[in-house]
Amino acid sequence: MRALVASRAASAGVELGEAEAPAPEAGEALVEVRAVSLNRGEVRRLPRRDEGTVPGWDVAGVVRRAAADGTGPPQGARVVGLMDEGAWAELAAVPTRRLAQLPDDVSFEAASTLPVAGLTAVRALAVAGPLLGRSLLVTGAAGGVGRFAVQLGHRGGARVTGVVGSAERAEGLRDLGAAEVVTELAPTGEPADAILESVGGESLAAALQRVAPRGVVIAFGASSGEPTTFDVSSFYPRSGARLVGLRVFDEIAHHDSAVRDLRFLAEELAAGRLDPQVSMTASWREAGAAIAALSERRVRGKAVLTID
Repeated sequence: MRALVASRAASAGVELGEAEAPAPEAGEALVEVRAVSLNRGEVRRLPRRDEGTVPGWDVAGVVRRAAADGTGPPQGARVVGLMDEGAWAELAAVPTRRLAQLPDDVSFEAASTLPVAGLTAVRALAVAGPLLGRSLLVTGAAGGVGRFAVQLGHRGGARVTGVVGSAERAEGLRDLGAAEVVTELAPTGEPADAILESVGGESLAAALQRVAPRGVVIAFGASSGEPTTFDVSSFYPRSGARLVGLRVFDEIAHHDSAVRDLRFLAEELAAGRLDPQVSMTASWREAGAAIAALSERRVRGKAVLTID
């Protein structure tokens, strides 16, 4: 089958080539892939991948063969799912515990944004707890997770502040529900009840000083690549404040929540209550340009590749 395979000779770290077709296990459905979305985490890992392997986490497509154990959507169903790897291909073997059927009016392109970015936002906000009347601060708000978190946090009743790297990347955030948008998370200022932190380095250090007493900082990324140092004595007055590390794969496994969370997100898309914020759509033949745009922070929201 055709697939985007890891290649150290390619400038983007992948090239369109051939790979062995997957052989689904009993609890996996064989899916004809129609669209995938790109995530910074998988793109950053490309230089370290074994030559010829197929990357990719997010997948949307049609079930060619239902799971042998009878679980999951039937043959012919339109689906969205999350993989450990292998999504960037014509065919993917997707675990049914991470595979949800799509409403008919949700496009594959929109659906492909949901697994990593959407699930991370849902699980992080679940850790944050009830949001009605509380303050929510989202770093990296211009990215895929950030834009989902802004929308869902606003819907939950929070007063949302988005933190972005530049004014240009803030475009559209107020329309999604952000009450305030800033270009830096300062260590001093109004405390926040919950902070979704994806930058690391000085940003995480500032978050630990800005979190309200009994509040929570949820760290799910470190896009800056910088270590974090902070004066721990400044954290003591936060009385009961928590720092929680979140990895979406572990979180959905712990709660066995991927299917219901994906269904929820897909239904929100179908109802027009959630915007996938796709700012770049390209053929997988143009994967290199899309990967470069994401790496260079020229993508607001999500970049999607169509499999043609």
